[in-house]
Amino acid sequence: MSTFPPPPPSAARSPVARVRLDHLVPFDGAFTPAYARAVEAVAASLTRHGAAAVDLPAADAAVVRCALESARAFFCDRSGLYVYRAGRALDDGELSPACMSDAFRCLGKTARAALCAIARNLRLRSDAFSHLLDDNPLPLDEVSASELMVSFSHGHPQSSQAPMVGLRPSMAEVDRGFVTLVASDHPGIEVCNPNGHWYPADVGSSPDVLLLLTGRALSHVTAGLRLNSQYRIINNENRASLMFRLMPRANAILDCSPISAAGHCTPQIHRPISASQFMDDLRAEENVYHHLEAPPESQGNFVNEPSLRSVLSDPLSGAFLEDAMVLPCGHSFGGLMLKKVLELARCSICNGDVDEASLFPNLALRAVATVVKMEDDRRLFHNAALRKRRKEVTEHMDAQRRNGSSKDSIELGLEAESPRAFKGVQYPFVVGERVLIMVHGKCTVTIKKGRGGNGEQFSERWTLFSARAGKQKDA
Repeated sequence: MSTFPPPPPSAARSPVARVRLDHLVPFDGAFTPAYARAVEAVAASLTRHGAAAVDLPAADAAVVRCALESARAFFCDRSGLYVYRAGRALDDGELSPACMSDAFRCLGKTARAALCAIARNLRLRSDAFSHLLDDNPLPLDEVSASELMVSFSHGHPQSSQAPMVGLRPSMAEVDRGFVTLVASDHPGIEVCNPNGHWYPADVGSSPDVLLLLTGRALSHVTAGLRLNSQYRIINNENRASLMFRLMPRANAILDCSPISAAGHCTPQIHRPISASQFMDDLRAEENVYHHLEAPPESQGNFVNEPSLRSVLSDPLSGAFLEDAMVLPCGHSFGGLMLKKVLELARCSICNGDVDEASLFPNLALRAVATVVKMEDDRRLFHNAALRKRRKEVTEHMDAQRRNGSSKDSIELGLEAESPRAFKGVQYPFVVGERVLIMVHGKCTVTIKKGRGGNGEQFSERWTLFSARAGKQKDA
């Protein structure tokens, strides 16, 4: 018997736009009105609501339903998470849910079609970002960068069951990839719109409808023109879900050259970076957020807060709103977005009517944007100077090593450099020196050089997890 719930009444429908995959898939031939409407609907829904929905054809919907049913059967009514990557061989004794390869192909095709539609809406070629993805199909013995996360949650709000690894209910999430597709047999995802309001995004949907979200990699390669989608899981009770993340390949270079070639303004903050380095930076940032000793409410608000620069910038050109104008509805726009609003004679946020004669300057917003722009330019100049200084120091050290300089001369050269070029913890001993570390309680540490003599005691806000109180360890 099927476990999928009946669709709710039309009053509970999600506000996101729904388009058919048949209308969204790129094709050879002339531009059709159905494709143009689908591209415009997806772009408008992502701008206003931070999400969109894609209706699958019958064949693809059957594959998704089969994958959700197999997830329930695989986890046997116990909470669990399984990550599938195409091309990865299973370890000895490892089992996988059924239909994973078919579901991966189905969702991958949909995700690529959505990425092409986003590129076309930004006046780019539909395949502008295809070179950043895995080859399609994958070469032999190569594992995909994209991933399919299969999860099942059997928790209850009053249950004492520990939270499942990889799923953080009620916490704001932003994916690292280009786009994310979510299919589930029960509603349970809220999305934050640009106004900061959370709304149920998958209410009224079924496994035949995929929820489309955007990630950080897409925001980077579009120079901030397409912002990330922030979402959170609010229902983990008896819910199976598929989450496909379209990721860049590890050796790809994420840059904004297609955006610049199309005539868009590219802020300096969106510099070219390798995909592997980009992902490592995001993982380090996420680890800091998730290990903060703060209540869940404050953590969610911290992640959810948009940056000041994004609020004070034009979403189309990326320029600061130094020409901001206030509409009769109260929303403010500037730059290319203001021109687009005037052309449509309608606010892109609340859909209210716009009369050009009723606009007036937002002097306060203009003043704030000017100040933040000056501070942003100052920080960019400082970061560039710091990177140049670090590069000079590294080249100096490499030159000394190539010339056969001794270890002591290299250390003396480092001490002669400005201390501002290096950030980190300064220890009272050098690399290779034998020391004795004695832990007293949780924070106070005594360090003895060699095997004898008086130790130098200092107290820092550090916790040495590898040693208990009073235990001695050789370093």
